[in-house]
Amino acid sequence: MVPVLSLWLPIFVAAVFVFLASSVIHMVLGYHKNDFARLPDEERARAALGPLAIPPGEYVVPHAGSSAAMKSDEYQAKLKEGPVGFLTVMPNGEWSMGSSLAQWFVYCLVVGVFAAYIAGRAVGPGAGYLPVFRFAGCTAFVGYGLALWQNSIWYKRSWVTTAKSTFDGLIYALLTAGVFGWLWPGA
Repeated sequence: MVPVLSLWLPIFVAAVFVFLASSVIHMVLGYHKNDFARLPDEERARAALGPLAIPPGEYVVPHAGSSAAMKSDEYQAKLKEGPVGFLTVMPNGEWSMGSSLAQWFVYCLVVGVFAAYIAGRAVGPGAGYLPVFRFAGCTAFVGYGLALWQNSIWYKRSWVTTAKSTFDGLIYALLTAGVFGWLWPGA
């Protein structure tokens, strides 16, 4: 058994590698550029939504409020009439990339901690590269890739977008696994 605290170096280095890889994926490779589509009449939609002063948050339309209300004729008619959707509203003004990037790095560290915990319990000090790679990589893939599927299942995010993000998660998991295998403590 290898204590998580003794794996601080692979946790940190893996987070840095994943952070850099995600930057390359999103800023250089560009295969995520069409993950979000433009509204058919964006200006009219903005003009209609703007005066409502919707506070930042997550919304669903139509909103039933309860499972009993979902069965009502009124709610069913709203579903048929449309639109039906999920809406995320962010605060007005510039979007803070710095805050989002900091949160992403913390998330990378958290995934690394879980990969360290699982690998540290599964293999001991001085373990070979491949057993460490397998346990750390599988755990990291669950955190980076599989965790995204629920957004397509429940919130109807495009499965193509989820597949691309799952592929990203595989890359991040392989990087994490490689770093853990490389920096795993000896006996």
